[in-house]
Amino acid sequence: MHDDIYFMKAALEQAQIAFDLGEIPIGAVVVWDNKIIARGHNQTEQLKDPTAHAEMIAITAACNQIGSKYLSEACVYVTVEPCLMCSGAIYWSKVKRIVFGAADEKNGYQKHTKENWPFHPKATLSQGILASECAQLMKDFFASKR
Repeated sequence: MHDDIYFMKAALEQAQIAFDLGEIPIGAVVVWDNKIIARGHNQTEQLKDPTAHAEMIAITAACNQIGSKYLSEACVYVTVEPCLMCSGAIYWSKVKRIVFGAADEKNGYQKHTKENWPFHPKATLSQGILASECAQLMKDFFASKR
């Protein structure tokens, strides 16, 4: 049985791929029945698509994998707090659990939804898993751009 740290490390591997490609280093994995069924990393530059966030790519791949638009038994692990767009995709796909590493005070959903829960009503949330590692990758990326 794997735990949150195991799956967040898998998401961090995806974030590292994004970093190496010059993308903002955010990674995500979708877990179903304690197995990774989909992976994603930011690809907005590569695809020239502002919606090509790690979560969006992982959710699409997971839905294709299981043949359903709903991920009602899935957990999404993402290295950085989902933005409002990704929170909407997580909501509409009915993800059961969301786990993120580092908070994103500038673009995270919490900035825009102060009192409203942006996820499915039955969903649960865990945050801060490997937060320092997730945040450090972002800091290193933006430091390299300055």
